[in-house]
Amino acid sequence: MQSLSVAQISDVLEALSPERRETLEVRLERWWPDVHAGLSAVYRPDQVPELESRLLRVVARAFAERGPELARLDQARTLDPGWFQSEQMIGYACYADRFAGTLQGVREHIDYLRELGVTYLHLMPVLQPREGDNDGGYAVADYRQVRADLGSVDDLRSLATDLRENGISLVADLVLNHVAREHAWAAAARAGDQRYRDYFYVHPDRTVPDAFEATLPEVFPDFAPGSFTWDDDLAGWVWTTFNSWQWDVNWSNPDVFVEYADIVLFLASLGVEVVRLDAIAFVWKELGTNCQNRPQVHAITQALRALVRVAAPAVIFKAEAIVAPQDLVHYLGQGAHHGKVSDLAYHNSLMVQVWSMLAAQDVRLAVRALQAMPPVPASTAWITYLRCHDDIGWAIDDADAAAVGLDGFAHRAFLSDWYTGGYPTSPATGLVFQANPATGDRRVSGTAAALVGLDRAVAEGDPGATQKAIDRLLLAHAIVMGFGGIPVLWMGDELGLPNDDAWASEPGHADDNRWVHRPRMPWDVAETRHTPGVVPERVFAGVRHLVDVRRATAHLDASVPARVLGASDPGVLAVLRRHPLGPFLALYNITDEWRAWPGHRLVELGLGTAHDLLSGLDLDAGADGNVWLAPLASHWLVRG
Repeated sequence: MQSLSVAQISDVLEALSPERRETLEVRLERWWPDVHAGLSAVYRPDQVPELESRLLRVVARAFAERGPELARLDQARTLDPGWFQSEQMIGYACYADRFAGTLQGVREHIDYLRELGVTYLHLMPVLQPREGDNDGGYAVADYRQVRADLGSVDDLRSLATDLRENGISLVADLVLNHVAREHAWAAAARAGDQRYRDYFYVHPDRTVPDAFEATLPEVFPDFAPGSFTWDDDLAGWVWTTFNSWQWDVNWSNPDVFVEYADIVLFLASLGVEVVRLDAIAFVWKELGTNCQNRPQVHAITQALRALVRVAAPAVIFKAEAIVAPQDLVHYLGQGAHHGKVSDLAYHNSLMVQVWSMLAAQDVRLAVRALQAMPPVPASTAWITYLRCHDDIGWAIDDADAAAVGLDGFAHRAFLSDWYTGGYPTSPATGLVFQANPATGDRRVSGTAAALVGLDRAVAEGDPGATQKAIDRLLLAHAIVMGFGGIPVLWMGDELGLPNDDAWASEPGHADDNRWVHRPRMPWDVAETRHTPGVVPERVFAGVRHLVDVRRATAHLDASVPARVLGASDPGVLAVLRRHPLGPFLALYNITDEWRAWPGHRLVELGLGTAHDLLSGLDLDAGADGNVWLAPLASHWLVRG
């Protein structure tokens, strides 16, 4: 083991049983080379030995303190490292308080999650944020305390235990790029402690900040322009990518790495099984760049992941990197980092293209963009999703658009108009978020139901439009669930919840219209999911059917890549998966009209008579040689 002496932890080893000691030693032999390589790519040669020595003790202590139940889970996951790739995985994401009030409230609604088929629960930030504005909880003031209104650390541990007993993995956020101005590190820096001042990027004047600003994009141009903030207590300009009260931490300082390694292992000790690495793309700063997606980010992640593999191999990493596809694949591992960084990453491109297809009723841009996605390691998986807590930014590549005869700028403008109801025939009722006059960028907020036109159809009492909106919503969910990876439902989408008209009335929300798609769960409405004919029942039943079929379909294991086929008809999306059990072909008619798909292609793809798992019927070519697809229809086809 490079640069490693196990003798440094002899006291920890002596306290372990022979079996546990051997397990730790074997894991160190397996994973420490990845730790060493990652650290060596980021830190100076003279810094690495001491850093490794400190980290070895952190990891050994975490291993020794791992309880019997979690230690057994570690062993099980070591034997089944692809557990998260299973077709059984169904995700759900929510704010704990908006879902059920408290962590105890979440425990009381585990039966609801089980009914929906959930096996992966992402609770949005639960750690203690700063008071007042806190970016939805992403301005963390204490990584080792739970928000007081949600409960305690013990409540979080108990929730994780109950979820695990019900086959549900807990997902928690770890903000890597910044802390709240009120965090203890920042408070010490403001008090003059040089050790903690070095945890941040602080400059006495605008010389260095101005040099960086020349190439830095603005994340929140409306309410947080620029990337540096003057702080009187520091007597300097501190780096603040997101908000003035979110201070970027300095990962070039080895002390910062040690702090976060210890925090990750603390979360693991509570029973967190998936750590969402928030804002990971931003953690390394380099002059003359946009300070996103730098190679050092992946080296840091590799080292952190390898450390966790030693102490708690049941835990996996999920990268929150909403970046261009060519950059995104690096978060799942490319080149020297192949399969060594995050295990999961958000398929932002798929999400954007689903909404683009539904608005344009044309799949050709999506086919072009999705076919261009580089392959990712077979040991990883995408997070596929239709909505999340955030706004939707129209990440449409100009070159992709031009290749199918579109103007990228014009298409992005069209999507913004369409989903905010500004286009004449649009039924959508979303809101513009963070319009940027300089770039023309207009992101969009709104629930999935609002964006497909369900809100408007219900308000206008139009049964035909209501059914069409539900069909459109279920089609979108089918694309997400049939793509592979872990499909994640945003809270309320399974019920077709509308926009929250009172979103601005809560303190601190008025300046951030993303709260329009973050309603509090109306449990009285949720109870109607079993009342025949009402909208929540129709949507819930449709989503649950997709979940049931997905969980019974081995072809959807994430280790099998999805291949987007060329468009035989611009209104039909075709996605093929080559599984050892045989081919799986998903066909989606994203238009409001009947569409044809060439029947001979079924034979060419090895399907012959194709059986549709969603309807339970066989799908055959008609007299004209075509397979005819009903408006907004979804088909998951296997050999009949």
